[in-house]
This record gives sequence, structure tokens and C-alpha cells, in this order.
Amino acid sequence: MSTLLGVDVGGTFTDFLLWEDGAFRIHKRPSTPDDPARAVLEGLDELGAPPDLVIHGSTVATNAVLERRGARTALVTTEGFRDLLTIGRQTRPAIYDLEPETPGPLVAPDLLFEFTGRLAPDGTVERAPAPGEAAGLLRAAEAAGAEAVAVSLLHAYANPSLEAAFAAAGTPLFLSLSTEVSPEYREVERTATTALNAYVGPVMSRYLARLAEGLRTRGAGGLQVVQSDGGAAEVERASRFPVATLLSGPAAGVQGALAVARDAGFERIITFDMGGTSTDVALCDGVVPTRADVVVAGFPARTPVVDVHTVGAGGGSVARLD
Repeated sequence: MSTLLGVDVGGTFTDFLLWEDGAFRIHKRPSTPDDPARAVLEGLDELGAPPDLVIHGSTVATNAVLERRGARTALVTTEGFRDLLTIGRQTRPAIYDLEPETPGPLVAPDLLFEFTGRLAPDGTVERAPAPGEAAGLLRAAEAAGAEAVAVSLLHAYANPSLEAAFAAAGTPLFLSLSTEVSPEYREVERTATTALNAYVGPVMSRYLARLAEGLRTRGAGGLQVVQSDGGAAEVERASRFPVATLLSGPAAGVQGALAVARDAGFERIITFDMGGTSTDVALCDGVVPTRADVVVAGFPARTPVVDVHTVGAGGGSVARLD
């Protein structure tokens, strides 16, 4: 019989649920924010049972955005669109706020690059790029100290060939192409999603590499990472598209809660998932609720997510009367 291990790394505790010999074992230990993989591996050592498969709910990508600990990221846009993320859609979430606070840019001004090649809305090449231009921009980004590069060209969803030139050029940097990350129209959301993917890419890929190696040396089997839509992905895909894991932890909680409720005969439920630092709530009307986008720390991401509402208070929060 297969041995399965579910691991959820939260801000306060790391929780383990081991399915072995037809029975569950529960384990908990403090999280290690400096290296989340350490708590997972130490907990596995304490359980003493190398699983055949580890399914992991992760907050690494989320925390990298919230704490602004992502990679130094460059952005390549079509010529004339370098300020796309700064301008955005000119929306005002708090319309009556006279001094609104906006998040600082994910991409520093000195890491904004323009590409002369341009596509028409139907995907035809309106202006061809200069020979070797893609490779030159990648070298320039590397020379400027970038760890990751996001490429989001106008109308690229209709024709991926111009962005594909960047992949063909080769680079040691983490490369995030909008035609792979979010191949849809709406250039602001597509570019923001691609930039977020690049921003958290090196952090997430290094973390998963350490975790996968630690599991391998302990005799564990495969590793899958819960996605924001409640599904699971292999390490290679989760490393390439970490933006899809921004709500990994909360999504796993909703999936599990609905499964338990169904076993008890309930289809319509409200899930309440309280951790040490935050609380997640979702309304399930027979299915796991999803939506097509999410905003994390003020940055929009066009990626499928479980529709969860989060409150910044948990079991370890301290309330006081002011």
C-alpha cells in the first residue's frame, strides 16, 4: 500500500498528515522561515516513514511577494511600453483616499528594456526585430545584475514567435515568457503576471530543488506542489511557473475541507482555516469556488485560484484595545 504525506508550510507551524497502512498520522512542528525546507525535512525525520509521494502546500511564492524578497527582475516590453506596469490601468481601489499607498515596482527602472519587434493584433509581424536583438537584451539584463527576466510583448498571445526568440537565445537567468505564463489578451494583467512569475521564480526553484534533494536522500518518492486552483503539479512545472502557487496553502485547505464535508453528507459549506498568522474562509456550494485572477500585495496575477478570503489574524495574533 502506498504511503502518502501531505505537508502544509504555514507562517507559524508546518503540519504533516501521513497516510500509512490504512491509517492517518498527524504531526506538527514550528516553521523555519529562514529555510522552509528545513522544517519539512526535520518533520519527515521525526515521522520516520519515507513516503512514496509528498504533496506540498507552499507559501514560499506568496511570502516572497509580500515581503519583497523576490529576485532582481528585468522586464522586456515592446518599444514604447516600458512603463506599462507603472501606468497600469489607472484604477483607484480606494477612490476617496487622498493619500493612497501603492506598492513599489517589482522591476527597477534600470531593468526596463524595450524590444523593437512588434506584432499587429492579429499576430502578424508588423516590425521585425534587429538580428540578435533578443540575445543582446538578455546579456544587457544579466550585466545589469538581473537574476530573472520577464518578456511580455504586445499581442504576443496571438503569435509566440517573437518571445520564443528569447528562449532560443539561451540565458543563465530565470526566463519568464508571457506566451507561456499567461497567453491571453489584456497586456497589463499579462505583463504583471509574467513579471510576478519571474520575480518569485529563482526563490521558488531554489527552494524546491533543496526540498526535492532532501526528500530523495531520505528515500522519499515523488514531490508534487499544490497549485492555487487546488490541483497539483510536478516540481519541474512548479519551478517554471511559480505564480500558479501564490495561493497554494489556502487552496489545499479548501479542497480538504470539502472532501471531509462530503464524507459527512454535506455539499454546501463554509470553510474556516485558521493558522497562526492568518485565517482563510471560502464558500463552497457543492464545488470548490474558483476565479480567474488574484491580487497579491497590490499586484494583479491572471492565474486560476480558489476563491478564498483571507484575514490577517490567526491563532497567534494578539489583540489590544487602543
